[in-house]
Amino acid sequence: MGQSATGPRGTPAAPSARLVPLADQAFLFKRTAREAALRHKIYATFMAKPHAKEPGSAMHIHQSVLDRKSGKNIFSNADGSPSQLFFSHIAGLQRYLPAAMALFCPNVNSYRRLTRYQTAPINTHWGYDNRTAGLRVPNASAAARRVENRCGGADANPYIALAASLACGYLGMIEGLQPTDPITGSAHDLPFGLPRTLDEALREFRACEPLVELLGPTFVEAFALVKEAEYEVFLQVISSWEREHLLLNV
Repeated sequence: MGQSATGPRGTPAAPSARLVPLADQAFLFKRTAREAALRHKIYATFMAKPHAKEPGSAMHIHQSVLDRKSGKNIFSNADGSPSQLFFSHIAGLQRYLPAAMALFCPNVNSYRRLTRYQTAPINTHWGYDNRTAGLRVPNASAAARRVENRCGGADANPYIALAASLACGYLGMIEGLQPTDPITGSAHDLPFGLPRTLDEALREFRACEPLVELLGPTFVEAFALVKEAEYEVFLQVISSWEREHLLLNV
């Protein structure tokens, strides 16, 4: 998926006409796949981790930012080199993605996908064409320079996930943040940098004042309340693993 927005200075940038149609396509694809499967008497699922020993299902977001007047990618300078805004956008994703993870991984099952050595990212390191990192910069021309946010699950709401990913990068640009050095090895060998549970993600989300201000306190409160209620219901369920490993052993 791709996204674009206006320049990074001043008031929050409004998504261009490209953003919402992309979310529409993702939403329509899910519904179409489900209906087609049902007609063949099978089920299509977009759970992030439907099988314990298999990689999960993700929703990677390829994002760039275009200048509204010129239509040019502001991630590249006139000479084709990466711009400072490009690096600040990456830095914004690095800083704010952990706090926004409830928007990319909105269900208790979402966090089972974020497992070391199973293709999904576990932190917000970035690298050039590095698929172990949470943020990957693909090999591309100056006009197509972009960053791939690999943290979201297939169970994410595409409208919310696209907006949240843009918001994180936008905050990095207006704050003039600097990213870490790009990683060249495996980011899976480094410590976890993302929330491990929905409960942890929601607490970080509520506590992140820049994101709350940008996304709106009303939205943040409503989203968090719904997901906290779901998490409380989940905690009331005793799993088969608990019965097998704890019932007669503790």
